Amino acid sequence: MTTFSRILGFGHYLPAKVMTNADFEKMVETSDEWIRTRTGIRERHFTEDGETASTMAAEAARRVIEKSGIDKNDIDAILVATVTADMHYPSTAALVQRTLGLTRHIPAFDIGAACAGFVFGITTADSFIKSGLYRTILVIGTENLSKFTDMQDRNTCVLFGDGAGATILQASDAPGILAAHLATDGNFSHLIEFPAGGSRIPATHETVEKRLHYTRMEGQEVYKQAVKDMSEAALESMKIAGLSLDQVSWIIPHQANTRIIETVGKRLNFPMEKVYQNIDHVGNTSAASIPIALSEMEEKGLLKHGQNIVLTALGSGLTYGSVAFCY
Repeated sequence: MTTFSRILGFGHYLPAKVMTNADFEKMVETSDEWIRTRTGIRERHFTEDGETASTMAAEAARRVIEKSGIDKNDIDAILVATVTADMHYPSTAALVQRTLGLTRHIPAFDIGAACAGFVFGITTADSFIKSGLYRTILVIGTENLSKFTDMQDRNTCVLFGDGAGATILQASDAPGILAAHLATDGNFSHLIEFPAGGSRIPATHETVEKRLHYTRMEGQEVYKQAVKDMSEAALESMKIAGLSLDQVSWIIPHQANTRIIETVGKRLNFPMEKVYQNIDHVGNTSAASIPIALSEMEEKGLLKHGQNIVLTALGSGLTYGSVAFCY
């Protein structure tokens, strides 16, 4: 039985349309300085007509498939982390399977763990591979958050961006995924929510008029929980993997905002130059943020074989978790 699952590479896609802070100054009462000092964001990418969570996911998948050199028909399963699916059903993963032209009848399903979705996804894929059930798994984080963001709410509209990132995990005899720690605390489920459109509050004219079909978030409470849970999750995955901080080359946190990222780094007593950030030009892309960051790092040559890397994230639920892996 194979001992490890190994990451073959990363790919990502960002829509061409860029929304700067100056664009938001024309829409709501805000300023470039206010946004940058509180979030670290200068710009983010928004989808245009014809672009959806599934189309971005498929493009990120094509790029990682090409980069890894595998035959797409060798893919045994597709896992897509998203909370901004094209529709309630079918799954985004099923649409990606169709778009990629995969004719094998393989499992393809979505993971709804919000900003922690990619961490949950690669942990699930790793477990499948280590069990011997599957050999090669495509994992994608994709979000079309601009379609679900209230552009009249200055506290949230400036935060989010669209994009997708993907990776391929494959069975290997060499170390790859070293450890993972996943958790959910439903007692804080009210802190980040999308109130209407589900079975609790079905869509009506009234729910639309009350603007209940947009993301709502209690920012200060989310900040407190994110710092605590992301830090503790990172330490737990390192503990399980048997890694000390000086054995870790990079920590890649979910790109929520600069204050959370920097505070997590300080809480871990980890050098900030080894905590990767790209939030300045992509914003918060939820489940897509970590794979986009990893793909950018790979393209820049920052990732070296043999490096130990720790991912950590928190999202609606509250879901949170961390993965330690050897690149």
